[in-house]
Amino acid sequence: MAYVLKLNNPDGLPYSEYEREFDYPAAEVFRAHADPELYRQWIGPRGLTTRIEEHDYRSGGSFRFVQHRGDGIEHAFRGIFHSVRNNEFILNTFEYEGYPDVVTLEYTTFEDLPGGRSRLTGRSVFPDLASRDRYLTDGMERGISEGYDRLEELLANKEIRHGLDAGSSAAAGRRH
Repeated sequence: MAYVLKLNNPDGLPYSEYEREFDYPAAEVFRAHADPELYRQWIGPRGLTTRIEEHDYRSGGSFRFVQHRGDGIEHAFRGIFHSVRNNEFILNTFEYEGYPDVVTLEYTTFEDLPGGRSRLTGRSVFPDLASRDRYLTDGMERGISEGYDRLEELLANKEIRHGLDAGSSAAAGRRH
């Protein structure tokens, strides 16, 4: 089934809330966040490739990745994982290096649903309304939506799912 991103940007408040369902269990959706090899394949909009420079996916760990198009322009992102609970919850900071000093606080939850499906919900809290609106103007909704569509497509790949089912549990907490 094709699911769409639900994005809520309340008037006058500096945060965005989002929700997306998947045809896969929460553990598989979480693993696609935790495993840097999987993460780089789906994060962000279509047309970009991602290079993972750091992905220490544990409470207290940090991350940095760089996305680029064919024109050579690169966009770097970084943050700290403040709390990671396997298959349940992530609390992290997120910063686009092109907007220095605009750090968001993000939480993401993973919930199993009947029939082997799951729901991912999240909130990004910005330092001010202008920062949130700048991200929205620059394509945040498209990036999240297409990224989650790419995640669904990645999980549909039976070879990827077999690797997940085989228990590559070392991915959670792996340093890259």
